[in-house]
Amino acid sequence: MKRFNTTGICIPNKHYMADTSQKIHQIIKLIDEGSYFTINRPRQYGKTTILYLLKQILKKNKSYYPVKISFEGIGSESYKKEALFIEALMERFISVFENDSNHKIVKFIENSMPIISLNRFGLWVSKFIKIIDCKVVLFIDEIDKSTNNQLFIDFLSVLRSKYLSSKEQEDITFHSVVLVGVHDVKNLNFKQQAETTNIQFNSPWNIAADFLIDMSFSPDEICPMLKEYTFQKNVNMDEKNISLALHDYTSGYPFLVCLLCKTIDEVIMPKKDKQQWEINDVEIAVQIVIKAINTNFESLIKNLEKNRQLYNCVRKIVLEGELTAYIITDPIISIGTMYGILKNENDNCKIHNKIYEQLIYNHMVSKIVRKRKLKKITNYNYPVNFVKNNKLIFEKVLIKFQMFMKEQYSRKDINFLEKNGRLIFLAFLKPIINGYGFDFKEVQISEEKRLDVVVTYLNKKYVVELKKWYGKAAHEKGLKQLENYLQRLSLKKGYLIIFDFRSIKNKQWKSKRVKINDKTIFMIWV
Repeated sequence: MKRFNTTGICIPNKHYMADTSQKIHQIIKLIDEGSYFTINRPRQYGKTTILYLLKQILKKNKSYYPVKISFEGIGSESYKKEALFIEALMERFISVFENDSNHKIVKFIENSMPIISLNRFGLWVSKFIKIIDCKVVLFIDEIDKSTNNQLFIDFLSVLRSKYLSSKEQEDITFHSVVLVGVHDVKNLNFKQQAETTNIQFNSPWNIAADFLIDMSFSPDEICPMLKEYTFQKNVNMDEKNISLALHDYTSGYPFLVCLLCKTIDEVIMPKKDKQQWEINDVEIAVQIVIKAINTNFESLIKNLEKNRQLYNCVRKIVLEGELTAYIITDPIISIGTMYGILKNENDNCKIHNKIYEQLIYNHMVSKIVRKRKLKKITNYNYPVNFVKNNKLIFEKVLIKFQMFMKEQYSRKDINFLEKNGRLIFLAFLKPIINGYGFDFKEVQISEEKRLDVVVTYLNKKYVVELKKWYGKAAHEKGLKQLENYLQRLSLKKGYLIIFDFRSIKNKQWKSKRVKINDKTIFMIWV
């Protein structure tokens, strides 16, 4: 019986898999054209599985001989001398052909050794291609282990030189070379220099074709996987809408899509009376995975913590609702994109997916609450006080937050409040909805610099807008924008928190309810 896989290579006859046939077709086209290129995507983005599928397809074509090697496991000693580096490289070639039971090539490689220089390795490649007598496609996986090493750079230089000579019909070499890893080798030393953002672009891999194929799963690619699952498990579901929901939370990040499916199948379904997946199951699965830990989430937080500039950039997006233009040549944005943290949405930086956004938000809020020791916050936001008949009484949340701000903050806190007012509300809200819902931040473009928080709690949605006071005209315009936003979400009621720092001493701690067409907006001033 097949299962959803979140570790290692996905095998078609063992695992439920998204339909990536169109992606494979596009990559095969690059290989047919004799392109050299890099597949650089974040960790657990399906790169190794794609390599496996490509290799299986090419094996069926007698014109090609696919050779896949990996730099994983090459020790640091092998990078100290050319001869040691080449010896490690040749051992990987031998392993490939031993697995293929191609004893002729194994014997040829063994008789060719020792090769003590990269120049001699280049000569050996030409002889090797002649003996194979077909188009050799070289896949090199896990290049991240080597991108900051001079010998690897020199190795790429040999491949580049032979590639250029072959185009002039003066040499014979690999038909296509595909490098695979997180880091793009166009930016040599990127791994080593990422923390200082001192990126160099003088790469010997400038022969590489651009790899523009979207490796994320679209809803249409997720749907066939679910259909196969429903057929084999005799489970009912609306595959199309479930696919859309999975994509909505993950933005098609392959690991996250499979993780949610695996959680529904193995954790949620055994507790249900009927064999049916529902939209709500996706939301429950998100709640479960966000509370757990895995290597993907650990890597996400580690990449943020090790780069202070990236951390601060993401903090402003997640916690402060700041609009940041997406400029891919900006080193910080480039790093965030490479790690799968940031993406381009309408030319602005956006956290790649809702699950990552919630994880980052939880992590950052917990750090700031602990560091700032927010005054007696737990005396005000005890969760049970805001829930009645499984519904969140959001007006009560806002009134209690207003009371907290009034009683615990004073004129001397003005600078801290102006900078962290929104964060304090998010910290206040977090324990109230924890375990039963989510709060996703949506930046709204206007002169008010709004931050809308869309809260889901037990299948109900609540929209609360946070903004500073910029005058009556801007306020009226903002109310209309919030009404339009509620219209798009098919909600009748919205909430508004206005941070007014004009006069702490004479502040009016008021609340108000207004009606705009058929929408009701409840607002408080803090």
